[in-house]
Amino acid sequence: MVAKKSVSKVGGIELYLKRIFGLMTGAVGITALTTFVMLISGAWASLIRNDGLSAAYYIIAFGGLGLSIWAQARAFSMKPSTAKILLFLYSILMGIVITPMILVSSPISILLAIVLAAVMFGCMTLFGYKTVKDLSFLGAFLFLGMIGLILVGVVSLFVPLGATFNTIVCLIGVLVFALFAAYDMQTLKNAYYQIGDGEQKDQLAVLGALHMYISFVALFEYILGLLNSRD
Repeated sequence: MVAKKSVSKVGGIELYLKRIFGLMTGAVGITALTTFVMLISGAWASLIRNDGLSAAYYIIAFGGLGLSIWAQARAFSMKPSTAKILLFLYSILMGIVITPMILVSSPISILLAIVLAAVMFGCMTLFGYKTVKDLSFLGAFLFLGMIGLILVGVVSLFVPLGATFNTIVCLIGVLVFALFAAYDMQTLKNAYYQIGDGEQKDQLAVLGALHMYISFVALFEYILGLLNSRD
């Protein structure tokens, strides 16, 4: 009886993680498709002006940030289907936001950044799933690091910070979001056994997909920033 229960739990968490990574992969795909459409349609021109980025870019960027924060705060008070719609809407906004960065990057740099981000993300999530070490102590440090990166990112939109400083920021960003991938994976794994069944687990799966999506896309952006700084 105990063996059957254990097998059931293992099978349950495997399906739960498949839902998370399935949703995350779908969101990444939508982001890539959105960026592709922006590039081939010429819509990217609306994001750029002669002296920098346009007002539309800032509205979309800050709107996406606000949407992600609101969705995380309301994750357990909305239907899973609604949360999925918000996840995919956010992925569209992110596809628009990263378009200027893709526009100034070489195809080789973009491909290399995708590969490196995927490998690093995969290794860190596997570590987070397998390790017996409690990673909860990282939570506060990673949150503060993310806030710091967001503030630096906002400042850099208006004030040039220099190539060396940008390189340092990108290195910190890679470290923070690589650790976030491991931390979130362990948190999601532990949460699976602590929350109820049914809709609550579906809500957690969508929230987990959002967290994983943010970590992966951020890893890609900071790695691409490093590669661009070398060109």
